[in-house]
This record gives sequence, structure tokens and C-alpha cells, in this order.
Amino acid sequence: MTVPVGILISGRGSNMQALVAGAGDAYRVVLVASDNPDAAGLAWAAEQGIPTLAHAGKRAEREAAFDAALRDAGVEVIALAGYMRILSPGFIARWRDRIVNIHPSLLPKYKGLDTHARALAAGDVEAGCSVHLVTEELDAGTVLGQARVPVLAGDTPETLAERVLAAEHSLYPAVLAEFVRR
Repeated sequence: MTVPVGILISGRGSNMQALVAGAGDAYRVVLVASDNPDAAGLAWAAEQGIPTLAHAGKRAEREAAFDAALRDAGVEVIALAGYMRILSPGFIARWRDRIVNIHPSLLPKYKGLDTHARALAAGDVEAGCSVHLVTEELDAGTVLGQARVPVLAGDTPETLAERVLAAEHSLYPAVLAEFVRR
């Protein structure tokens, strides 16, 4: 059975594109929604024939619109792919254990922003990314999978981010496929 998945984005959606490409027979992306009507990822999704929704309103209105569209599309699992807003506790509760996210660190290290700069400042020898369930606490849900990336001499936050993003593009579709098969 192919599970219908909805994706929330805020920008270009490179992880969203990786999820679409990596769906196989495990899941299919039935809706891409964004808080940014100008998100490049929305145009890409529409070009692929995936229904889209943009809503830039206040959080309660935006989440109500997303929730209705996700339910109307028959979505069973939500994947956050560069969605740069914190979801309300009510939205998370309605989708409990059915929202996954990718984070550019080896959780529980470096929750929140500036993960690559923080890893470099700490002198870490490896960085990476984590796919996790979304809970009311930021970046604190159960980790479903991780990919490790070595920190190289001379790395900057930008060069490390490029390598971690490449790892995200492999990890996220594989973990999402495994998650929906459970």
C-alpha cells in the first residue's frame, strides 16, 4: 500500500524534491504546502503535477488551512522539508506521531538554528543529520535515523552545510519509506 504524504516547505524545497524522487512504492506525495507563496519549491511541485497550497497568514489561520487541505488530500503522514516555522501544540496533537522532520545535526546535539557553525565551534570531528518525529519540544522527538558526515580541515559552516545537505537527500527518503511501512 502506498501511503499518501503531505510536505510542508518554506523555500526552495531541495529535501522535498529528494522525497518526491525517493518515494518508490512506499509513499506518494499528494500535497505540498508552504507558508511562503513565493517558495521556489511550490513552482517545482506544481510542474511535477503535485497539488500545492500557499498560505502566509497568521499561524492559526495557516495551520487551519494546511490541516484542512492535508485531510482533504487523504494525507496520513506529514514530512517537514525546510519548513521554517514552529508548529503549534494543537497542530502537532492532531497529527501526533505522524509528522517527521529532518534536522541538520546529530540530535540531540545542536537543536535549533546555526547547527554547522556550532559543530565547528565545538571542534566536532563529525556532523550530520537526523530524521525525527515532531513533538511540542523543538527537535526533541524520537530519532528515526541519522547520517554522519566528517568535519574536514578548513570547513566553514557553508561547506559543511553542503555535505550535510547531500546526506539529507539520501537519508530522508529512505527513513520516510521505512517509517510509512511500519
